[in-house]
Amino acid sequence: MGLNIANVALRLVSGAYILNSGIGKLRIPAESAEGLQSMASNAIPQVDNMEPAVFGKALAVGEIAVGSALLTPFLPSRLVGLGLGAFAAGLVATYLKTPGLTESDGIRPTPNGVPMAKDFWLAGIAVALVFGRGKHKTKIKEVPVKAKK
Repeated sequence: MGLNIANVALRLVSGAYILNSGIGKLRIPAESAEGLQSMASNAIPQVDNMEPAVFGKALAVGEIAVGSALLTPFLPSRLVGLGLGAFAAGLVATYLKTPGLTESDGIRPTPNGVPMAKDFWLAGIAVALVFGRGKHKTKIKEVPVKAKK
């Protein structure tokens, strides 16, 4: 498994961002966890069955796990890309299904939706990690030299 500088950059930026976010949620107040749970339940109704404090801890641990995996160099980029893709899918679904975050077209963000709309970049990074070519060798094509007359 070789290192691809493009993948390293994608993994470093997204991994550090998500890891920091997860660490910041470790001591999330109950009312903040309840607000996040309410938003998440728009996309994943089952989270309503959890206690807000448990949801907050689970979210923090999940973010720490995804961020740490992205920053772990010996894990394959495609594998961590799949994890990031699942995480990003939840964020994008929450954005799209939460009332008041999108304009009437259902895509463009309202001013309140801008902080969540930015999570589309995580989905793009996941696609790049999963479907990127990874390590590849560049072949140098020999060009025949014409003989001088």
